Amino acid sequence: MNYRHGYHAGNFADVFKHLVLISLLQSLLRKNKPFFYLDTHAGRGQYELFSEMAQKTFEAQNGIIKLMAGDMNDMPATVKVYIDILKNSGYPDIYPGSPLVANAFLRETDRMGLIELQEDEAFFLKNLFKGEKRVAVHQQNGYQGIKALLPPLERRGLILIDPPFEKENEWDEILNALQIACKRFSTGIYAIWYPIKALNRVKKFLQSEILHGLSNVLSVEFCIYPEDTPLTLAGSGMLIINAPWQLDAELNAWLPWVWNKLAHTGAKKPALNWL
Repeated sequence: MNYRHGYHAGNFADVFKHLVLISLLQSLLRKNKPFFYLDTHAGRGQYELFSEMAQKTFEAQNGIIKLMAGDMNDMPATVKVYIDILKNSGYPDIYPGSPLVANAFLRETDRMGLIELQEDEAFFLKNLFKGEKRVAVHQQNGYQGIKALLPPLERRGLILIDPPFEKENEWDEILNALQIACKRFSTGIYAIWYPIKALNRVKKFLQSEILHGLSNVLSVEFCIYPEDTPLTLAGSGMLIINAPWQLDAELNAWLPWVWNKLAHTGAKKPALNWL
């Protein structure tokens, strides 16, 4: 794969994804029992927003930079948690990836597994968490890692599947991986990020028989551009399997606020749908 998230770090899709991730992690903290967090496409864990790579696209300008530039007086509680994590991670110079966001919620008894295929990204990730006994970094294919690392000993957990969607069969690989994962770890929470650009393909994915055989499946879609935008990405979605109790209410507490900060004219409002 040639994908490097450094070109896209801090964009609107990152903002949306990480806020959903925070809502899910907070739901796991409601019980005083250990949990396992697994990230199948972890990247390098943190990104320099003003690096040469980031400056080539500067997607953060329509994402986290735009969000932080607005009036923050009425921000929802989840957004405040997100911003605190950003500042503790080195923002505005550094933008934390999903591993650092998740790490902010780990207790002494919790564990985190991070999978990254690309050698240089995995090397950086290992150095980032060097000496952290609760965190294990694996350089391998994310879908194969699901087979190796599930089920966890904790029997509670969250699995984030956030692939680059470079391959034509990525959607099928996700469904195949979910079929295996949900058999191995049926009580786990699964969060799958997906791009909103080829709408027919998104619809086919969400209507898959595999998904409709699972429990508490919620799709959340967040677009900041009209669906017919000439840009490569109108928005992104998160598919959540075994969605925690009252997650939809929690998401609705911050989604409209963030959408109003980031959306361009003609973008459809955020949508939550139970499959």
